[in-house]
Amino acid sequence: MESKITLVHWFRKGLRVHDNPALALVFSKAVSQPTKYCVRPIFILDTALLEWLRVGANRWRFLQQTLADLDTNLRKLNTQLYVVRGTPATVFQRIFKEWRVSLLTFESDIEPYALKRDAEIQRLAKAARVKVDAFCSHTIYNPDLVIQRNGGNAPLTYQKFLSVIEKINVPLPVANPERLSDEQKPPKDTMEQENTNCYAYPTLDELVKRPEELGENKFVGGETEGLRRLDASLSNESWVAAFEKPNTAPNSLEPSTTVLSPYLKFGCLSSRLFHQRLMSILKRQTKHSKPPVSLLGQLLWREFYYTAAASEPNFDRMLGNKFCMQIPWETNEVHLSAWTNGRTGYPFIDAIMRQLRQEGWIHHLARHAVACFLTRGDLWISWEEGQKVFEELLLDQDWALNAGNWMWLSASAFFYQYFRVYSPVAFGKKTDPTGAYIRKYVPELAKYPAGCIYEPWKATLSAQREYGCVLGEDYPHRIVIHETVYKENIKRMTAAYKINREVKEGKSPCDESGKDKRRKNYCDFGS
Repeated sequence: MESKITLVHWFRKGLRVHDNPALALVFSKAVSQPTKYCVRPIFILDTALLEWLRVGANRWRFLQQTLADLDTNLRKLNTQLYVVRGTPATVFQRIFKEWRVSLLTFESDIEPYALKRDAEIQRLAKAARVKVDAFCSHTIYNPDLVIQRNGGNAPLTYQKFLSVIEKINVPLPVANPERLSDEQKPPKDTMEQENTNCYAYPTLDELVKRPEELGENKFVGGETEGLRRLDASLSNESWVAAFEKPNTAPNSLEPSTTVLSPYLKFGCLSSRLFHQRLMSILKRQTKHSKPPVSLLGQLLWREFYYTAAASEPNFDRMLGNKFCMQIPWETNEVHLSAWTNGRTGYPFIDAIMRQLRQEGWIHHLARHAVACFLTRGDLWISWEEGQKVFEELLLDQDWALNAGNWMWLSASAFFYQYFRVYSPVAFGKKTDPTGAYIRKYVPELAKYPAGCIYEPWKATLSAQREYGCVLGEDYPHRIVIHETVYKENIKRMTAAYKINREVKEGKSPCDESGKDKRRKNYCDFGS
């Protein structure tokens, strides 16, 4: 008797069972003809990438937990997650033939690497006579459709983006797949016959090469936790209605926002489900905050950056990027290392960078503070360098959002009020005047009083000894003098903007004073 035909769903980002149209199609087709089809949901683990991908230990752990949870949820549907080791091209060349695949589905992606990869797999599928269906379900709106509705160009302002999507219907989340019957279990292939566990999800040891870098497991990966966190975040409808992102605290000891961004990044949580649940609440709560500062506004920032990134393959770099100002940033490895490792001598900045390294998540306003400090505010180092550090350390690192927000905070694109600079001292004091956040993440300064914990250089040497932390010995001197350097950097930005205006023949959104003529917006660096 000839073996069944295999239907394959390829998990990449959308690591969930709920609201997954590509997965749902495979299941519905199999359920309709159980004697003909079997299903294999796969995740391809390219082991060669483990060595050079810019991914920190905390994010590898989040992925490992997510794959384990996905396998658990698929087993409830009478299947499992098949984790196949190898490059996508070599994997599909084998399984298209050996598994007798007739249909391959996956969630579409906008990233240049993904587009190139998917084009290659489409070519292999065509040669093998395998039908391919791709679905846009990682975002609420299809970026290509938004661009089409805007005359073929990505909207360059948030307000313009809102006006375009107003006329686009949001697809409803699709139902969860039906459970497969026992007769639909696929037969073991040659690899499984040799090793029954060859397709098991990876262990933590397999993914995390530097376990000493693992921090507190504060945010557990997976669809189950993502849905639980969504329920918890939306349980207080008054809080949801009143939510304004700029009014949340960047340095609270417990997160003052939802921390749903890692779950959206990996697709453990459907943005469309989040949107649907949120809209239901806002209909009941007639008085509520509005975009860009509302909770809905935060979801739409994600959509805005995805749309812009979909139209520019060089979105993550300055050169060749149609959106990005060309600014003569400087290279300073000493300053970059100090910033990266939380050793700048500015306790608020250092606390943020240490929290990022330990936990993999920091508040969006904290991201604003350290991004401004690295670029136009203090160190005059390219936003691309900061982007690389965030790419490694953030649980919610997302190609489009990471690049878009770094351009925004460095005033290289989308935001042009470069004269608005975050103070590395005063900004943190607003929401944490006693310095509890600094004491947690910069424990060297734990005994410093509130009066000088943000500015330890104001303490006398004898006081520093009394507090158990001498500058230059136990904690670094500040690497720049903010009060002086930010003024010089504003002059540099003014000059750079002038040159960019001349190159673009007066098309800059700024007047001669450098002041932005447009309405002020608020940028989101992560939920």
